[in-house]
Amino acid sequence: MLGFLNLNKPAGLTSHDCVAKIRRQLKIKRVGHGGTLDPAATGVLPIAVGSATRLLSYLPQQKAYRATVRFGVKTTTDDLEGEVIAKIATPQLTLQEILPLLPQFKGKIEQIPPQYSAIQRGGKRLYELARKGEKVEVPSRIVEINGIEVLGFQGGEYPELELNINCGPGTYIRAIARDLGDILGVGGTLASLTRTLSCGFAIENSLSFEEIASQLKTGEFEPTPPAIALKHLSKITLSAEQSRRWCMGQRLSLKEIQALELERDCQTIQVIDPKRIFLGLGNIIKGTEGLVLTPKIVIGSVGIN
Repeated sequence: MLGFLNLNKPAGLTSHDCVAKIRRQLKIKRVGHGGTLDPAATGVLPIAVGSATRLLSYLPQQKAYRATVRFGVKTTTDDLEGEVIAKIATPQLTLQEILPLLPQFKGKIEQIPPQYSAIQRGGKRLYELARKGEKVEVPSRIVEINGIEVLGFQGGEYPELELNINCGPGTYIRAIARDLGDILGVGGTLASLTRTLSCGFAIENSLSFEEIASQLKTGEFEPTPPAIALKHLSKITLSAEQSRRWCMGQRLSLKEIQALELERDCQTIQVIDPKRIFLGLGNIIKGTEGLVLTPKIVIGSVGIN
């Protein structure tokens, strides 16, 4: 089995738990995931099966989340899973006060990840150090927020703001909730999080564990082929003989390849055979003989006739 599946992760499971469960369901050992979700979070968790695990880093990087920020509350983890360290009722807070602040979170911004995160310092995860009571200075990072849209606002003692956030990789939504609360001077924490887009997979097309089990029972289950998951990459079509040579690790001059379907300035591309079968990923580089196609990740078989 080779390909990807769009899992709708339920709350209460780690991403590692989900991988283990998919292994049991599909009866396959080689399974990986793209982009960790916290246990309390739900939504899109891309899963790769078989040799597709080697392709995870080449999937689209953009992500989208539906997040609820609760104001007046600060926690150790910047979400409701942590210990409450400050709590101040803020019934006076209005949406009109919040709206002018949101542009500060758009574009490329500097962000300090939560103390409880999977970032490594000295060979250990930050959450491991935090659980031991060790206070570690977390270095800031530059992340990119492409858009923030307000979906709703609920007033009260501890008002809640629902947002749709489109962002690049490495963005911590918990940090946005924390920082927005700090700017307002009332504190804030992430109350709920659903990932709606990741690695090109949307929540509208995601499958629950129950739906996967049902499809397996009826024989309808089919993973998403690599060529579809990687459709954002250009393609190049090889002849049968070129496919055989490329799968054996040989470099091919672009002068000898017909039916080019790529822009010359692209680097990593999909490589397919005459039957439109995905063979893997290649690189376009400049050689002494001009542009050449070199193997990067070979998935297909060398036994091509």
